[in-house]
Amino acid sequence: MTLLFLLALPFIGSAVAALLPTHARTAAATWAALVALAAMVQVALLYPDVAAGQVLREELRWLPSIGVNFVVRVDGFAWMFAMLVTGIGMLVAVYARYYMSREDPVPRFFSFFLAFMGAMLGVVLSGNIVQLVFFWELTSLFSFLLIGYWHHRKDARRGARMALTVTGTGGLALLAGVLLLGHVVGSYDLDAVLAAGQRVQEHALYTPLLVLILLGALSKSAQFPFHFWLPRAMAAPTPVSAYLHSATMVKAGVFLLARLWPVLAGSEEWFWLVATAGLATLLLGAYLAMFQNDLKGLLAYSTVSHLGLITLLLGLNSALAAVAAVFHIINHATFKASLFMAAGIVDHESGTRDIRRLSGLRHAMPITATLALVASAAMAGVPLLNGFLSKEMFFAETVYISSLPWVELTLPLAAMVASMFATAYSLRFVVDVFFGPRATRLPREPHEPVRWMRVPIELLVLLCLAVGVAPAAIIGPVLHMAAQPVVGGPMPAYSLSLWHGVNAPLIMSLIAMSGGTAIWFLLRKPLRDKRWKRIPLFGRFDGQRIFDGVLALLAQGARRVQRTLYTRRLQPQMLLLVLVGMAAITASLWSSGLSWGNRPRVPLGWDFVLIWVVGIACAIGAATQAKFHRLAALLMLGGAGLATSLTFVWFSAPDLALTQLAVEVVTTILFLLGLRWMPKRQPLGDRNPLRARLRRGRDLGLSVLVGLGLAGLAYALMTRPAPYSISPFFLERALPEGGGTNVVNVMLVDFRAFDTMGEIVVLGIVALTVYALLRRFRPPLESLQAPAQQRATPADLQTDLINPRMAHDTAVGYLLVPAVLARLLLPVTAMLAIHLFMRGHNEPGGGFVAGLVVAIGFITQYMVAGTQWVEAHINLHLRRWIAFGLLLVLATGLGSLLFGYPYLTTHTAHLELPVLGAMHVPSALFFDLGVFSVVLGATLLILTALAHLSIRRQRKPVKTQGATSESVDDAIRAQEMEAARWKS
Repeated sequence: MTLLFLLALPFIGSAVAALLPTHARTAAATWAALVALAAMVQVALLYPDVAAGQVLREELRWLPSIGVNFVVRVDGFAWMFAMLVTGIGMLVAVYARYYMSREDPVPRFFSFFLAFMGAMLGVVLSGNIVQLVFFWELTSLFSFLLIGYWHHRKDARRGARMALTVTGTGGLALLAGVLLLGHVVGSYDLDAVLAAGQRVQEHALYTPLLVLILLGALSKSAQFPFHFWLPRAMAAPTPVSAYLHSATMVKAGVFLLARLWPVLAGSEEWFWLVATAGLATLLLGAYLAMFQNDLKGLLAYSTVSHLGLITLLLGLNSALAAVAAVFHIINHATFKASLFMAAGIVDHESGTRDIRRLSGLRHAMPITATLALVASAAMAGVPLLNGFLSKEMFFAETVYISSLPWVELTLPLAAMVASMFATAYSLRFVVDVFFGPRATRLPREPHEPVRWMRVPIELLVLLCLAVGVAPAAIIGPVLHMAAQPVVGGPMPAYSLSLWHGVNAPLIMSLIAMSGGTAIWFLLRKPLRDKRWKRIPLFGRFDGQRIFDGVLALLAQGARRVQRTLYTRRLQPQMLLLVLVGMAAITASLWSSGLSWGNRPRVPLGWDFVLIWVVGIACAIGAATQAKFHRLAALLMLGGAGLATSLTFVWFSAPDLALTQLAVEVVTTILFLLGLRWMPKRQPLGDRNPLRARLRRGRDLGLSVLVGLGLAGLAYALMTRPAPYSISPFFLERALPEGGGTNVVNVMLVDFRAFDTMGEIVVLGIVALTVYALLRRFRPPLESLQAPAQQRATPADLQTDLINPRMAHDTAVGYLLVPAVLARLLLPVTAMLAIHLFMRGHNEPGGGFVAGLVVAIGFITQYMVAGTQWVEAHINLHLRRWIAFGLLLVLATGLGSLLFGYPYLTTHTAHLELPVLGAMHVPSALFFDLGVFSVVLGATLLILTALAHLSIRRQRKPVKTQGATSESVDDAIRAQEMEAARWKS
């Protein structure tokens, strides 16, 4: 379980960091650095096995029937990336300790940071492509939290939203492409996908799946035309920018291109799509970087350009170009992380990142200036530094490419021009900031940072120098090991020596450095004097404006659709939904047809007919009484629900009957609470009565038509035998594989337990949302000023559920007996729930219906004694019930994984107890207990939240003239306390 622990370690560290005190900056940074260091050491210990050519795997079976398992896989390429993620992550954590302010909630920052590291490790180490997409989307979510960390700043919020929108949308396209790729290969396992390159490219779905996967990869790595989001992410703290640009978020896209290179590369489609996007991004990013006046903005556009260089190399369909791409991924990570941290030091110590205000900082911070000079030279591709070597390999690939004549001519020229731009913006970063006369009127007096703030930059710059001076010894074995899985075949011949003679790549390098220096001289004075209000040529093409414009168009279109289709009245909305659903079903049946099966029929009895006559009468009565008396309509609606429950009993479905009955009770109470909020019906008078009758007739006809159609579909389904019916599958396997004879319950807690888990998660979210929305809600003040009702009759009390003062004034004896009975009902419902819960695996029952039964018992106490009395005597902690249930369900699933079984697999233990004798305890018992806990907590939380609001609406008038909101709340609380005393 070493690899699984490696993947889980950052997430565990994130959870621990979140629990640290808010201003524990040193403790949080130390913890994050130690977690990253432990992960890096664990990755480093895998080097001997990976270098020997092994592919390390650890697998947890998740959904083996459809080939979706949780696989952690490490080959040479994944090992290299994991080292970058953990190693640079450790250095950034050390750096962030001194960069972050004491006023910042630093533990929250490091919690997000470690979770982001874990998500990126998940992308790198995934051995299943569906699993890879899951972690891919996690990186988008955690980068959103990190970019928007300073959420009080508008630019941080906008940058985070843009990054999440672009990369999240690309992730959806990637998911579709991955599903198509798995369909073509016949497996989602990465090993099977990597071995099926020829079959994938010969398939008819190759082009659509390629386009979808490229949409995900190119948007993640900010490639044209998705390049605009990355510079807007510079509102994040500098440690985030350093980590995001060097080893994580934006590198995920090029990682995916390299990961799937053996499968997707080699075709004309790959060349034109990938190489074109890479070349456009390379030139555009480098050009825009020259005109940036913000240090981080300059580095952001340079990252866009270098990612374009890597993408272009991967798009050339050359094995040697793939090796060069892997090499530049390593080099770019080292010099770009050091440059971002150097920019952060300048900002931290001088108070600004504006290049036009900075000058001569080498006098105040000579060590930082030296480090920035070396890192910038590596970015520009100066000899004896690592960037020079990968740039030479890039030039060689553009010169010796074999393609169309205009491509062979254009590509080297474009590469050389981009390198000129890179030299120019590198000179701007170093010379304009650290050389020249001393800057004056800076927000702070610049000086060297504390020693440990420079240590991460020193280590990275030392690595740039070491790789540039002795590449074969320092990086040669790692590069060969990392590039081998990307090439996916025999490795091409390449050399990492410093001198290859006077050749075309060397001449191109010299021209690029000379031309870039000349461009810098030409641009230096106009940029410092602010002569250009916009960037030449591309000043009007603002990515932020285009993005906002697209969102505005989408919002405008949505409003138009809303104006066309939406209405505040429920009836037209229901009509539209029913018509769309009926059209969809009719269209699907038009081609397949509808026929009855030959399954033996159950004879129709008069008792069943009588049940449905009563149910239909109740349904019609509910529809007609809704116009005059809502309470009567609600009672008749309950009668229709009772007929449905009896129908389930008739068809030998007692589990469904029990659940339906309990749900009917709970929803009736919910409707009763809701009726208190609804306004009185306004009489329509004589306003177009004919139109009203026609509308009701139309609705009645449509309802009958849809009801008959659904009845026909149900009849056709139930009369079909196997293999058209899935019931034999569950009937045959419920006892031997699920350990229970109650097929319905076995399906819910075993065969389809994952569906049940999703349903209770949704139920818990809904309950918490209702609670959060209503707990601080107050009715309008005018409703508090309405005249209070002084007396009430017993008939009023039947509909006024919670009004303790009125009850005491008029009918103390009327409520006394029901209150006693209701309190006696609570232990009865508890025992009934225990009975239903314990027998659920073999007889009708289970955790869901048991939770509803207990909820009904507690709701009865609330109805009779009031919410304050119950909460004063019985502390339920309903949110904890939901949390406990969800954690128990999760732990049950993880327990099966620990024993090597798929997630949520049920195992039955046969125990021999002294008094009770033989007992069979399935692990699904604990899953069902979690369902029970969530259902009970969620049901009571929703209903009590509504009941609290009803109490507020029933209080006597509060004098609000001249009062503050605090005094009104005090008066409200005093009345609630008085109500509690009356009830007790």
